Amino acid sequence: MHRHLLAWLGGAALALPGVAAALTPDDTHELDAVTVTGTRLERDLADLPGAATVVDAARVQAGQPRLQLDESLSRVPGLYLQNRYNFAQGLRLSSRGFGARAPFGVRGLRLNVDGFPETLPDGQSQVDAIDLDGLESITVLRGPSSVLYGNATGGVVDMTTRTGRDLRYDQRVSVAGGENGYRKARLELGGADRDGHHYLSLTGLRHDGQRQQSDMEKYLLNARVGRALSEDRDLELFFTALDTPVAEDPGGLTRAQVDDDRDQAARFSNLLDAGQEVTQQRLGVLYRDRGLGGELRLRGFVTQRDFRQQLPFPGSSLIDYQRLFYGLRLEYTNQARLFGLDHRFIVGVDADRQRDDRGRRSVNVAGQVTGETADEDQTATASGLFVQTDTDLTDTLVLALGARADRVRLDIDDHRLVDGDQSGDQTFNEGSYSAGLTWHLHPRHSVYATVSNAFETPTFTELANPSGAGGFNPDLDPQKAVNREIGGRGRLGRRLFYDLALFSVRVRDEITPYELNGRTFYDNAARTRRDGLELMLEHQTTERLTLTLAYTYSDFEFEDFFDEQQSQDVSGNRLPGLPRHHLFAEAAWRWSNGAFLVVDGDYAGQVYAENSNETEVDDYLVAGLRGGREWRLGGRALTLYAGIKNLFDEDYIANLRINANSDRPDPADRGYYEPAPGRHWYAGASYAW
Repeated sequence: MHRHLLAWLGGAALALPGVAAALTPDDTHELDAVTVTGTRLERDLADLPGAATVVDAARVQAGQPRLQLDESLSRVPGLYLQNRYNFAQGLRLSSRGFGARAPFGVRGLRLNVDGFPETLPDGQSQVDAIDLDGLESITVLRGPSSVLYGNATGGVVDMTTRTGRDLRYDQRVSVAGGENGYRKARLELGGADRDGHHYLSLTGLRHDGQRQQSDMEKYLLNARVGRALSEDRDLELFFTALDTPVAEDPGGLTRAQVDDDRDQAARFSNLLDAGQEVTQQRLGVLYRDRGLGGELRLRGFVTQRDFRQQLPFPGSSLIDYQRLFYGLRLEYTNQARLFGLDHRFIVGVDADRQRDDRGRRSVNVAGQVTGETADEDQTATASGLFVQTDTDLTDTLVLALGARADRVRLDIDDHRLVDGDQSGDQTFNEGSYSAGLTWHLHPRHSVYATVSNAFETPTFTELANPSGAGGFNPDLDPQKAVNREIGGRGRLGRRLFYDLALFSVRVRDEITPYELNGRTFYDNAARTRRDGLELMLEHQTTERLTLTLAYTYSDFEFEDFFDEQQSQDVSGNRLPGLPRHHLFAEAAWRWSNGAFLVVDGDYAGQVYAENSNETEVDDYLVAGLRGGREWRLGGRALTLYAGIKNLFDEDYIANLRINANSDRPDPADRGYYEPAPGRHWYAGASYAW
């Protein structure tokens, strides 16, 4: 595809005016306005020169167990989600392939909740403290996005939570349960008056999992209070608290072990009682002032996180840290008329700091601590200055420009000094830009073209020195990406919404993992290319039935890379862990009496387990069914729902740890696979008043 992609992009652009000309003159119904907030400079979706999807979280999560973020994001083209059921390692989320290399958690994307970062200055993100039941909407921006928030090559996931103004009922109690030991209870309180609003939720969750050593227990408190200080000024306070006393880790299996028993845990997962314990609290404040000609927004936050984890192997595998993460975001938005043109602009600064007091201990096969292997402070500081403008060139042409300068500094201060001084520091100074043009060729249709770049620094984990000399790996640099993209969105007739993006991304110095003596290290994989297509269709077939389809074609490969671990040139090979074809489809019936029924399917093509492309992992198709009904009883409401996951009991791999044991001669011993559970059911109820 890559040989013809640019020609295809150009041909599609030339064909669009013909589509506009073919529209009948009276076909002038305008698009519904959808506001996109994750771009910092708020825009209508029709004005955005880039790939974006806005998800109504409450609508798509109806009847879901709300265990992981994938339940809301699986319908977004360009995203690939893994590891839904290992809560000790966290959901793995990738956009256009960025983030797929992470051994756990989210890497290469920026995650925000109510404008506060869930992404650390070094680029890693945690999602365990996100209140999935309290989400109001999710905006996903795909493609290199460093110009928005710095240090990110994959995109942005921007989430907003409920406020007291959004609630139909002031109180709600919910309970749910199902197979694999799933149990959840939730209390929700809130309300609003003329000058303020308040919201409070408390959630308790337990999940035993289908595999051995998979128990998880979590408690989450979320609070939000807002008050108007004057007609033009308001203040909001946010507080979240997380307590996860247990999140066990069943570990990865070889292919032979999966074939023998999909539900088993890895040997050392059981022996060492692998898993993690986490507590976290965050306090945030948002001040808005609209009395300065434009709007000033000031956010400040501080997060405290205590973490302890036993990894599923002996040796230096018991880690803990105490983290303090805090920062400020200052933004000013206004409008101006210059050179006879109307401009909207935003300028701002970001400053974040992360300090981890980290320890690491050695553990024998019996789970006994045998010594200390690390005692260090890790500090990451990130600061950025940015500006974005939207300029109305004509009534139908909008030019969007953006620029940003970032400085990221990573420091390690070694207190142990037994194996030599492991201290080190790295500073990265990077610049980012974006330029896009949106053409409203018809009230129902808009097309865009954009070019942008991005950078992604190594994380503390990725900077580990494979030479054993201590400090940081001096040969590891940030990876750089340049994205070229065209697309369009609009409505065909009055019932079919479409969103199409065609992109071509070139990455140099891409950071890729490899294993050495049982540990994961990273190097720069020279150059990769990512060409693809993302398509979303939503058809309002009848007043009751809505059909949704999201398709992604991903042609990702190494352009120039010699794999040192496997001692071979893998240039021309596909990037491991990513399917070429990915399809999500859904049929949703919603009746006026409050009843709903949803059938969905998720197909992912085969992937390779390592850079050499020698080990294939089969494709899969997973279906789900859920339904329920709400009964309104005056000022009260009762809701019942139930669902089935993996409806046809498909055997598939929920998480693949790429390049693990790729040097072993027997393919059955390569890779680490985490099997997904079979068919399982759940049900729930809520009462509101």
